[in-house]
Amino acid sequence: MEDTTNSSDLRDFKEKVIDIRDLRKSFGDNHVLNGFNMRLFKGENLVIMGKSGSGKSVLIKCLVGLETADSGSINIMGHEVTELNRLLLDKLRAEIGFLFQGSALYDSMTVRENLEFPLRRHKKRFEKSMDTNAIVMEALENVGLAHTLEMMPSELSGGMKRRIALARTLIIRPKIILYDEPTSGLDPITSKEIIELMLRIQKKYETSSLIITHDVDCARVISDRMILLVDGINYAEGKYNELSKAQDPKIKAFFK
Repeated sequence: MEDTTNSSDLRDFKEKVIDIRDLRKSFGDNHVLNGFNMRLFKGENLVIMGKSGSGKSVLIKCLVGLETADSGSINIMGHEVTELNRLLLDKLRAEIGFLFQGSALYDSMTVRENLEFPLRRHKKRFEKSMDTNAIVMEALENVGLAHTLEMMPSELSGGMKRRIALARTLIIRPKIILYDEPTSGLDPITSKEIIELMLRIQKKYETSSLIITHDVDCARVISDRMILLVDGINYAEGKYNELSKAQDPKIKAFFK
């Protein structure tokens, strides 16, 4: 395994918000994760790249407790996920935003109703007298779509849906955001706009972001650090410029 990360590169990211150690997950004879290790630091944009079927989605599901790991440790902000009961796991999930690959907006709800939904679900985190409308409008303004308040998802373009989904993710002020293929299915111009938006959001709210992607251009622009997932392990780690110059055939395959 090649690790090109220099410890001095991490001087600004000393506080670990996610620490995964020796994570293993199999489905019958299909060994998806074979001792995967990963650290996400506060304020960092970490990109994980892997081929289709390499275990990226399984990793995300294990992180938020949708899949149970066979063994290993998943520590998120000081909490061992593998040991949490249902109530504590739900409480931890309230600190984590998840941008789904397909946006996952509710088709029968307006944009306003889509954004109000997580506020109702996590109402204990907010004041009883909160101005829901002000919170929704701020979230929409963050993604440049205040005019879509009363629109239905069917009236939105793919890029607009992705922005609304990001607004819905941000509305609960998560400390960590998990992005699942944020530019998938988008044209190059819209992809660039989404990446720029992600960078603005990270800077404004100082979120820690884990970005699952196969989009090399996305990884180049947004990553502070990258992990290449190969054969179920963190095969290589480092900055984009370092990894893209590596001579290892398994690493070079990602940058062709």
